[in-house]
Amino acid sequence: MPFPFHIDILDLILKGILIGIIASAPMGPVGVLCIQRTLNKGRWYGFVTGIGAALSDIIYALITGLGMSFVMKLITNPTNLFWLKISGSVVLLIFGIYCFRNNPTKKMHISGKNKGTYWHNGITAFLLTFSNPLIILVFIGVFAQFAFVIPNQPVEMSFGYLSIVGGAILWWFGLTWLVDKIRGKFDNNGITIINKVIGSVVIIFSLIFLIGTIFNLYTISY
Repeated sequence: MPFPFHIDILDLILKGILIGIIASAPMGPVGVLCIQRTLNKGRWYGFVTGIGAALSDIIYALITGLGMSFVMKLITNPTNLFWLKISGSVVLLIFGIYCFRNNPTKKMHISGKNKGTYWHNGITAFLLTFSNPLIILVFIGVFAQFAFVIPNQPVEMSFGYLSIVGGAILWWFGLTWLVDKIRGKFDNNGITIINKVIGSVVIIFSLIFLIGTIFNLYTISY
């Protein structure tokens, strides 16, 4: 019996997981809040905070994907696709530089000792993340570079979007586990260091994507 999907579903899932991690990893307000709640309230309160952020991210991912699906016909031309990928790489590069230079502890939301319910922690994280629509620029960049949006394939794209949620949850699970393990040695400097490492990784990969895209065009045109 032939495989029911028209595209490489495993490739789409892996891209979705990577996109979810990229969108979640930078230490913005919700990342700092997640760490604070892990330290002050416990690991699972921090993890639920991350889940709230992931649910907000997937809404913006769906909005981005829907918008891009309307213009996908424009990139059937290899030249248009090239410039879209170049633009995506530049957006990721700017995002990485911003993460590296930004000090996430300056305007951080201070988490109190009062634990509250899991629902309260998740909902407040969702609202905090949803109040920052600039995440759409990140999704535009990674969607363009990874050629993630595939029109007229709703079933396959559903797996892709679910993978974004999976990647985000995987990041928050790993982050809260790490912070919980080293809670006695973790402070604001640790948050800044994590952010600089993440920014550096995004910068490196965006440059690799940028150079790789230019190289591929050169090879094709030659």
